[in-house]
Amino acid sequence: MAITAKQVKELRDRTAAGMMDCKKALTETNGDIEAAIDLMRKNGQAKAAKKAGRIAAEGAIFTKVADGVATMLEFNCETDFVGMDKSFLALGNAIVEAAHAVKANDVAVVNELMLGDNTVEATRAALVAKIGENMTVRRVVTIEGKNLAAYVHGGKIGAIANLVGGDEALAKDVAMHVAAANPQYTKPSEVSEEVVARERKLQIEIAVESGKPQEIAEKMVAGRMKKFTGEISLTGQAFIKDPSQLVGDLLKANSADVVGFVRLELGEGIEKKEEDFAAEVEATIAALKK
Repeated sequence: MAITAKQVKELRDRTAAGMMDCKKALTETNGDIEAAIDLMRKNGQAKAAKKAGRIAAEGAIFTKVADGVATMLEFNCETDFVGMDKSFLALGNAIVEAAHAVKANDVAVVNELMLGDNTVEATRAALVAKIGENMTVRRVVTIEGKNLAAYVHGGKIGAIANLVGGDEALAKDVAMHVAAANPQYTKPSEVSEEVVARERKLQIEIAVESGKPQEIAEKMVAGRMKKFTGEISLTGQAFIKDPSQLVGDLLKANSADVVGFVRLELGEGIEKKEEDFAAEVEATIAALKK
């Protein structure tokens, strides 16, 4: 099948590998991005892969925590300049306050909430007309708990931690860790068998291709799986403020446990048009074929 510039770009973004290495891997896997990543990892061309979905939208993440309720909201705009505008930020804060009051988890509900005499949607539309740039409430999430805290890094990455036990400072530290380390699961035991099996198979193939006998490779990898599930889980990760201590041990030392967490990264999953880059990729590939 024909490999597109868009596919090459996505694979390059996720692996930081060379353009032609990406094209070759995609060709060998019939355009399957995930299979191409596995192939490149086996060949040593990529040690890891970033999650799918490039950050391509502007705006800010807003949070509100009070009375056992935590709300986080993503409010998007077209440019970073507008994302720092006082009117935009004021509206974002007003919207998250309104969403928090009704424990909203649905953007459609948020858009119909009242801000003074007008709905969120009408207020948003008025600001769009004034500034001349589109903006939208993209995501909202609200959770309830006994010990909640939120952390926002640079307005771009937000996290909420939901703990049982401990104090507000501990919950804040855990939220900060979530924002920085981006765990995929709360605890190692929650990692699905499918994810573990896929990684185990890949690691065995890597070991075998490095010259290890199949039996030895399987024993080696068995020990690595615990490390793997820990590295992608909140309680199994090294605490961002003290790497000598696991988050799980930090919680235990403070008679606390984590119920769950939420993390939002600005523009996650939104693809911004990049026609010029795509054209550059196509031209490079065409030149290398000659």
